[in-house]
Amino acid sequence: IQTTQETVGETRNNAEICCGSTIEDLTARAKEAHDRRIRETVKKTYAAAIQQNSCCGTSDQPSAAMQTALKATKLGYQQGELAEVPENATKSSFGCGNPLAFSGVTEGDTIVDLGSGAGLDCFLAAKRVGPTGKVIGLDMTPEMIEKARSNAREGGYINVEFRLGEMEAMPIDDNSVDWVISNCVINLSPDKETVFREAFRVLKAGGRILISDIVTQGVPDEIKRAYFSWSGCLGGALEEKEYLDVISKAGFQEVKIVSKMENFLSSIYNRPLERLTDFGKKVREEYPEEYVRRIHSIQVYAEKH
Repeated sequence: IQTTQETVGETRNNAEICCGSTIEDLTARAKEAHDRRIRETVKKTYAAAIQQNSCCGTSDQPSAAMQTALKATKLGYQQGELAEVPENATKSSFGCGNPLAFSGVTEGDTIVDLGSGAGLDCFLAAKRVGPTGKVIGLDMTPEMIEKARSNAREGGYINVEFRLGEMEAMPIDDNSVDWVISNCVINLSPDKETVFREAFRVLKAGGRILISDIVTQGVPDEIKRAYFSWSGCLGGALEEKEYLDVISKAGFQEVKIVSKMENFLSSIYNRPLERLTDFGKKVREEYPEEYVRRIHSIQVYAEKH
């Protein structure tokens, strides 16, 4: 995927400015085209991933993140709660943390899960909100929505629904939900400011967000562009401070990190190569280890006042 700057440069060099168009217009169009290409690439990657149960390369086992959760609950999941949801939901989970682990979700709440995938976090949330609450899973990939709805039918969930749509333009009413959660998905968006503005819009006054995501500390943009892919959850990762600033800029208060797993991918260097997914092998063999060890998983809390 070309960078926005490269696309803008091509537009300026090759396009004839006419009909009242300005450089600013062309820049906006170039960014829109660039963002659209990123979304389409991510969508294709995850459409294939749901067939393989691996977001970052083919594997005969559950995703690397889910293997970690199942073996050591390092991502904040509990064995008991995972046992209560459809098996296909756990096998097809591509997250980097449990966004409900530090939340105060209560019975009767309405929750939106951004990038809900096969539905794991929605099903866990459904139990917390009870029959008087509601969980809305939002995903832009039709294959994910189909899988999640199938899992919901299998599990008999009546307080969960899955909607097809983009988190930059949520098909959800203003001031209508109590919580927005997400699990390692917002980093995939090329327009994170819009995502958090949308989250602010749909939340009621007093509503909260609890987001699990990937951030970096001291990884230059040129390294991300050269090595890290958007669909691999790394290319779009922001520096930690920048991530928190984007949330604050959207209007949220009390923005804070409630949990952090440093060196999120460090286990890749400790496992036998044959036990790694294709993505894990690629990281170990091709990515600069110095920068891989600066990738962290965080859980961020914030409030709408």
